[in-house]
Amino acid sequence: MSAARLPGTVVAVTGGARGIGCSIAEHLRDAGARVVLGDIDTAAVAATGSRLGAAAALALDVTDPASFADFLAKAETAAGPVDVLINNAGIMPVGRFTGESDTITRRILEVNVLGVMNGTKAALPQMLSRGRGHIVNIASLAGENPTPGMATYCASKQAVLGFTEAMRLECRGSGVHFSAVLPTFTRTELIAGTKAPMGLLAEPEDVARAVTRLIARPRRRVTVTRAAGVAMAFNKLTPRAFGEFTARRMGVHRIFTDEVDRAARADYDRRVGNTPEG
Repeated sequence: MSAARLPGTVVAVTGGARGIGCSIAEHLRDAGARVVLGDIDTAAVAATGSRLGAAAALALDVTDPASFADFLAKAETAAGPVDVLINNAGIMPVGRFTGESDTITRRILEVNVLGVMNGTKAALPQMLSRGRGHIVNIASLAGENPTPGMATYCASKQAVLGFTEAMRLECRGSGVHFSAVLPTFTRTELIAGTKAPMGLLAEPEDVARAVTRLIARPRRRVTVTRAAGVAMAFNKLTPRAFGEFTARRMGVHRIFTDEVDRAARADYDRRVGNTPEG
């Protein structure tokens, strides 16, 4: 498939300082888009923006509606009206739910769910008034395949899927598209210190290519990787007991509960404010 081209398209990417967000921004830049990055880590997003030659790299707290509104206003000043908003910012603390602090439970929902809603509420009115636009929400296959050790994260991504679908129906015929991207476990710091199944891992570039193609040709939903999507579809067709038995045989029920290397994950946990209680 030939590479998508998006000359002059203005795209705002949340969580753009590192990982999937950074890779998405790089691919969009190469496709000719004008990219604006937002991230709560101001030093990191400035460095990434400088390296990529982004139109702007701005401070953004997706949990704060005022911060999101300010981010989009500055993005428009720097690059023009935002054609595409990519709600990518998200966090993935892991461990048994009983060991998860109330603070981090709330933080996961604020970033992963309210962050998407805040961005949509801030960007959508202008898109509707122009009669065009695209909001791309980075969800996860974990939103359809609940995994032990990720209860709140899975719940948050299920919420993103439901919200995206409801907004797609609500805005049908308006010229504004809504899409959900469902990556499998991706080789970023989100899986640091875990034994995520190597055979089904995606690379950040896989997600970035899928997003770039999605903007060029909007679709309701895409999974990354294709093999992971096929595995998910197959799992839905098999009896639940069989699927759960297979997952246990593969050790999936232990990967994010009993087999987490907390020392290897310490930097990530510290950055997202995760202090497991058990």
